[in-house]
Amino acid sequence: MRKSCVAAALTISISAMCSPAFADYRLTILHFNDFHSRIEPINKYDATCSTTEPSKLTCIGGVARLEKAIDQRRAALKGTNVILLDAGDNFQGSLFYTTYKGAAELEFLNDMKLDAMTVGNHEFDDGEAALAPFLDKAQFPVLGANVVTDAASKLRDRIKPFVILNRGGQKIGIIGAVTNDTPESATPGPHVRITDDAAAIKAAADQLKAQGIDKIIALTHVGYARDMAVIAKIPGIDVVVGGHSHTLLANHDPKAAGPYPTMVKNPGGYDVPVVTAASYSKYLGEITVTFDDQGVVKAAKGDPILLDSKIPEDPAITARIWELSKPIEKMRQQVIGSAGAVIDASTCRKEECSMGNLIADAMLDRVKGQGIDIAIENGGGLRASFGAGDITLGDVLTVLPFQNTLATFQLTGAEVVAALENGLSRIDDGAGRFPQVAGLRYSFDKTKPAGKRVVAVQVKQGEAFVPLDPAKTYGIVSNNYMRAGGDGYAVFVQNGKKAYDFGPNLEDVVSDYLMHHTGYKPYLDGRVAAVHGPGRDLN
Repeated sequence: MRKSCVAAALTISISAMCSPAFADYRLTILHFNDFHSRIEPINKYDATCSTTEPSKLTCIGGVARLEKAIDQRRAALKGTNVILLDAGDNFQGSLFYTTYKGAAELEFLNDMKLDAMTVGNHEFDDGEAALAPFLDKAQFPVLGANVVTDAASKLRDRIKPFVILNRGGQKIGIIGAVTNDTPESATPGPHVRITDDAAAIKAAADQLKAQGIDKIIALTHVGYARDMAVIAKIPGIDVVVGGHSHTLLANHDPKAAGPYPTMVKNPGGYDVPVVTAASYSKYLGEITVTFDDQGVVKAAKGDPILLDSKIPEDPAITARIWELSKPIEKMRQQVIGSAGAVIDASTCRKEECSMGNLIADAMLDRVKGQGIDIAIENGGGLRASFGAGDITLGDVLTVLPFQNTLATFQLTGAEVVAALENGLSRIDDGAGRFPQVAGLRYSFDKTKPAGKRVVAVQVKQGEAFVPLDPAKTYGIVSNNYMRAGGDGYAVFVQNGKKAYDFGPNLEDVVSDYLMHHTGYKPYLDGRVAAVHGPGRDLN
């Protein structure tokens, strides 16, 4: 435990007992997280900003604006101690990743001159196939203290537990970590093991402290709730810079989940600042931390910078983006349907959402002649909303970037309930497993313990909904990621009978559905109902 020098009731002087006090040390941390391949600016629905957006003034983010903001802040802070950190999930989310598999994202990250990046779970979406080439050419340290590879791994030992930076004559330890459920939410492969984040961070912090380093930052991709509840309380951690939950922290935004920074008391009684900066290149976080001469945080202040039209786009980067976009532009602009109103995905991780209804309805419609009764889609797989008007193939691929295929199989009613319980088990964390459904109606009580939240379930039989029979076998359609146990849906892989995981791509299914439902009108119909207390009648 760090201790201040205390005068003792002895005849020798304090100056003889204690080292001389030094001036406070200030460090500014610029940071971003959950970039998700948003190389181009986005609109308010988190989708790529089209050329028809009014004067482009409503567009935010994009790598040309993010890099410009980083350059501006570095120039303004010249002569001070500044570092730039990336809290993971740069892969997946736009046609740039679909086309270039991480090479485009890496080019711009190298341009930014990152000081360190932690891997996010989506860096493992394509196993080692995309991440290994990324590591080959990364010009910055890539961290993950709880990422363990074996001798057969293409990643080898290039993901380090920590890095030591030097700024202003001081050493700063940066420890990376990725969410513990990465094997469920991505596909790291047989040669990569994800260990406990907290244990790995503590072990790395102990190593750094043994080297006399007393300023340690945890650069995490585990989510805001876990950062506060666990990571900030690990002995030796001074600052937490996080990602994964897409959380906005801010001091003057009513939509923020908490203040920037959020201060957490660690077991030693010290304040640990926790920061994160939303997602999709919308913000650049900036926090200035003041340490005393023993490495204890005395003060921390800052706020995220909104990357709106007030931040100019770097013209050279804009030109490079245009060059990279040429191979995908024709495909992206193909109009495949239209919407009569906004089809919203912003709440798909916690409640029924209109995007979830569209996707689940399209899935069920595609296999309606195959004896399939129920569609279940993970809300976290729906990555953006559609605006009203024309819908292009590029829009669909932004919502569904993972190239998942339809998977059909059979479960008993009791196993369907178990799947719903898994989907509801981490609702407070905003986890992506929340179940959007079709052919099914269910109610839940999130105040109940995980595993006991389902209140009532009904399945559609003909034109009516009837209570789900625990013993009856039902046909299920989902996506191949969930069928393989992704997002904790172990019941799908362990109990699914007569499984076929190689159906059409989900984006093709949705595109075809929209083609046959021109002027699609989004809706909510109460198929998912949150209740408290006694079960609500779903009729």
